[in-house]
Amino acid sequence: MAQSAPTSPRPRRSWGPRIALALFCAVALVVIWVTNVLLTERFTEATRNRAEVRLTLYVGNLISELQRNSIVPQLLARDPELIGALSSSDYSRSTQRLLSFVDEIGAASLVLYDRDGRIVAATDRSRLGESHRGAPYFVEAMRANSTVFTIHRQVTGGYAFLYSRKIDANGTTLGVISVEVDLAKLERSWAGTSDAVLVTDSSGEIILSTEPRWRGLPEGEALERQSAPSAIERAFLATDWTALPIDAYLRGEAVMRREMRVPFQGWKMVTFTAYTSVRERVNGVLALEIMGFAVLLAFAFWISSRKSASRLLLVRRESDQLRRLNMRLQREIAQRQQVERNLESAEQTIAQSSKLAVLGEMSASVSHELNQPLAAMKTYLAGARLLLERRRSEEALSSFQRIDDLIDRMGAITRQLKSYARKGSQAFEPVDARAALSSALAMMEPQLKTRSVEINRNLPSDPAMILGDRLRFEQVIINLLRNAIDATKEVADPRIDITLAVEDAVVLTVHDNGPGIEDLDSLFEPFYTTKQPGDGVGLGLAISSGIVNDLGGRLTARNATAGGAVFEVQLPILEEGVAAAE
Repeated sequence: MAQSAPTSPRPRRSWGPRIALALFCAVALVVIWVTNVLLTERFTEATRNRAEVRLTLYVGNLISELQRNSIVPQLLARDPELIGALSSSDYSRSTQRLLSFVDEIGAASLVLYDRDGRIVAATDRSRLGESHRGAPYFVEAMRANSTVFTIHRQVTGGYAFLYSRKIDANGTTLGVISVEVDLAKLERSWAGTSDAVLVTDSSGEIILSTEPRWRGLPEGEALERQSAPSAIERAFLATDWTALPIDAYLRGEAVMRREMRVPFQGWKMVTFTAYTSVRERVNGVLALEIMGFAVLLAFAFWISSRKSASRLLLVRRESDQLRRLNMRLQREIAQRQQVERNLESAEQTIAQSSKLAVLGEMSASVSHELNQPLAAMKTYLAGARLLLERRRSEEALSSFQRIDDLIDRMGAITRQLKSYARKGSQAFEPVDARAALSSALAMMEPQLKTRSVEINRNLPSDPAMILGDRLRFEQVIINLLRNAIDATKEVADPRIDITLAVEDAVVLTVHDNGPGIEDLDSLFEPFYTTKQPGDGVGLGLAISSGIVNDLGGRLTARNATAGGAVFEVQLPILEEGVAAAE
């Protein structure tokens, strides 16, 4: 019986490499997914923080521009030349007068109306003779006793923002002065970034926007427009990732929406920021991870296929392609890093421009306050020189110590120029009025000794705490002392009485035995002075009044019954000061 030949066993299929490959791919996918989620959250938070910082900066610039222009009508309404022109109907020099102010103020335009609403002087000479009798900004200004703010829709589709105030003289209304706030420059600065920015009024209507087509529309209707805004087109690029926290959609694009209330007549500012930078940074990291896993995978294939020349050649080709991909990715990463550095430099430039605007506002008061310590230093240096010539070195060292203290104080004064947002309750801190008064007296000591002025101080035993800025409060005290010293220049026995009391408020009184005050009504107006030319410019009391108002108090002056002038500063005590600041 024939037997069948034995069959050879089939070779076993090796599942080990396939299982290892499957595990490797699974681990790679998990790592890439986790990395994408974590980095997306981290970079999105950073983008959100930067967007909020820029939004806060934009709101601060807007409020600063409005506040800076709000005081201009009040000052111009008291200008003697403008009042005289309206009274005499001689406007030959009025336009030139307004042109001399507009560059310094930084306003868009200045316009002077007579009582009939006719433009009699303007920085834009082409508007002379126009009649605005029925315009809201003219009618409301004529009816009100204070400065009024009006938003006027222009024919071009934009808005004009006007501060107006009527001009009175001897109880008779002569006309109206209006100042147009230049908010267009803020729109231009916003358009230079990758954000889309809009500002709405209390009714929700867009009044400022980086996209002109949005003005005059509600936010929802503006976002439904089909035309692509220039700023949005740059900022909102498509993304295929779904891990981003989407706040809004614009033309099908996911964007981050940020909103902040503007503390002015119910305004609101909204910014839209794209996730482009987030995706670029996350994609760069993921590309590096993918490249790393690809290199590991290629190496594993090279080990497993080293017995086959053809497979080895294939792996080498793949390795060459990966190296070229690595170089290309490195170049892209370097380019993206350069773009990020350029963006950071642009943001620093914008912040520096805002600081320079604040420096311009502070320069007048700082230069006014530096003259006093410089004069004191000169006196101490002269005294120290005499002491050294007489070999009284220990007393000379005391003079040098005082000079060092004055240098520190000058440094403290100039440090105001380095503060960006010093104006406001955020920069206030508890201050003992007694310590501020002692520091101011130490500052004025050389002038007091030179003039032999008798100083009588009456201070409370307990701390007199206020909420404010100590340096600015000391500036007020020094200005009052300097005025008192000048007032007693012709008195045989000059005397200054200083009283600090704590009652319902902290009250500081400075009383001199000089001739008193002739014109109390014009005392606190800028550039009003009774001194000889070269002795002062009339800014001290105006600056001091503004500082006291910022601290929540008031500065008053009167003539004493027994003779001399009395200046009184009333400031809320610490608890009331906190409530006022809030």
